[in-house]
Amino acid sequence: MSTGVPPLVVVGCGVAGLATALSAAPRRVLLIGRAPAGIDCCTALAQGGIAAALDSGDSPDAHAHDTLAAGADHNDYDAVRYLVDNAVMAVRWLQAQGVPFDLEGTRFLLGREGGHRRHRIVHAGGDASGASLLLALIRAAQNAPHIDWRPPAMLDALRVGDHGVSGLRLRRQADARPEEIDCAEVVLATGGCGALFAASTNPSGADGNGLALALAAGAQARDLEFVQFHPTALSVAVHGALPLITEALRGAGARLFDDDGAAIMTGQHPLGDLAPRDVVARQVWLAQQDGRRIWLDATHLHETWLLQFPTVYALCRAHGIDPRVQRIPVTPAAHFHMGGIAVDLDGRTSVEGLYAVGETACNGVHGANRLASNSLLEGVVYGRRLGQHLGSLRRHVPEGGGHWVERGREADAAALIGLRALAWRALGPVREGALMREALDELARDASIGGSWQGQLVGRLLRAALARTRSLGAHYRSDAPAE
Repeated sequence: MSTGVPPLVVVGCGVAGLATALSAAPRRVLLIGRAPAGIDCCTALAQGGIAAALDSGDSPDAHAHDTLAAGADHNDYDAVRYLVDNAVMAVRWLQAQGVPFDLEGTRFLLGREGGHRRHRIVHAGGDASGASLLLALIRAAQNAPHIDWRPPAMLDALRVGDHGVSGLRLRRQADARPEEIDCAEVVLATGGCGALFAASTNPSGADGNGLALALAAGAQARDLEFVQFHPTALSVAVHGALPLITEALRGAGARLFDDDGAAIMTGQHPLGDLAPRDVVARQVWLAQQDGRRIWLDATHLHETWLLQFPTVYALCRAHGIDPRVQRIPVTPAAHFHMGGIAVDLDGRTSVEGLYAVGETACNGVHGANRLASNSLLEGVVYGRRLGQHLGSLRRHVPEGGGHWVERGREADAAALIGLRALAWRALGPVREGALMREALDELARDASIGGSWQGQLVGRLLRAALARTRSLGAHYRSDAPAE
């Protein structure tokens, strides 16, 4: 084994992975993703923008207040403070990378989303912010001389010894051929686990693969029970991710109604339809349990549809809906995991040499429920911090090797369908102890589901949810009061 200074390995090509890789310059970086140019990641689907106190009437303190309120004060205050204090700088850095933010003259065109008391959301291309941001960062990474962007590959295993990480094994997508790489630091930027739910806005790659491998390697987890459900996914029959209906529509005045025309958020929260996502998602869920369909009415927008919301407009038209004159059928869907691999503010896990950033990590910044448009911001702010930190390290590959750690057996297609239905039933927007215990029993009885690494990960989420016996933020138990 070589004892020289190895490259930094970053696994994941969404916003967090790209920000980390770019910010590690001039250190050599191996960038690895499981699909070409980051197309199988949540960043590409993000319609919301980036929250930052850019308006003269706004401030980082106000942004922090809204972040803590949305997170049910379960947040790590230092993590929140660093996020909001570096938000404007993150937007300026993205501009320097070529992100074409929407402007009114020379001023940012600021929107408002759920949980925000101010207009502080910057967008790029209207509701195509994630795709615009991703394209700019991909171009920057492809042009960066210190980044070696490998062909699509899956992280298959980690080599871990007494002194931490000493290597990893990849499996190439093209020919399934394994490749072993000596390294001293690995950054997991592999996204969340929303694809493990039957109703989800996440692409198939957001299946918790990085989280599962880190847990197998002995890394500590944090807040696994906190899963955010977006209240307005397009309610249509599709295979895979449900199309997202951006919260910015409600920021522009769209409202939620049931079949009888009753506004379901009236009297439920001071912010009404712009209440934090956990509150709105529960109301939509409860209405559905009563047999009512829920509709988002944005017909008042008229001429602004194609200018501000071209992505949602195209998604609706693809499913036979003209949102300019028709209400949009919506449903809650798994959207974001606030929990994940436990890390400090520099992305360190409990395993030496193993780092995590973005949705797969949990530094406590989101608390029990993420504030809208803080996710892309988190990826940039903490990706830049981690990249700068690792760019200055000169750690050698630990001597003595170690043992290979793998996730375990993969669930087959049929088992995965059953597992996703189980997770949705037991870990959805409203939870109940007896139902979660039944789900754990089912995982124990059915080895085809419970014996896979995906089943074991869902089991970890269930046990974490059962251990929190009171409702808090996105973890809402119908059999327990709020903390």
